[in-house]
Amino acid sequence: MTEIYGYSEKVMEIFKHPHNIGEIKDADAVGKVGSPACGDLMWMFLTIGRDKNRREIIKDVKVKTFGCVAAIATSSVLTDLIKGRALKDAMKITKQDIIGVLNGLPGQKIHCSVLAIDALKESIYDYLKRNRRPVPEELKRVHNRVETVTKRIEHAH
Repeated sequence: MTEIYGYSEKVMEIFKHPHNIGEIKDADAVGKVGSPACGDLMWMFLTIGRDKNRREIIKDVKVKTFGCVAAIATSSVLTDLIKGRALKDAMKITKQDIIGVLNGLPGQKIHCSVLAIDALKESIYDYLKRNRRPVPEELKRVHNRVETVTKRIEHAH
């Protein structure tokens, strides 16, 4: 496996040709996250539907990522991993799942996979809140952390 600037060929391929990029007008959910450490920003847009078993699934997903190679690659991979999945199953995806698909990430770029997961969790949080549904504690914790970071970023600028 050849590496370019510490990135696997897979990371570079996805960076050059990311999937599910853009915005969904009238999305059922939107999650926005940012990292003060590197300046990356991600917005994740979800359309939620139901499968034949009436489970809530992610029918469509788009992401807008402003950031480095790893941020773009991790958010793209995550959209592929969650499209068509039940919400409950999508919430179980981990940074290790994303890193595995990418054949690894440089150590200093692991946080990009966490940022992508946070964007997903923020969008699911948004969906549940919009629909006045109970929000699991894990999503509340992520939301509170993201909100604190966002306020810190906004205050600094």
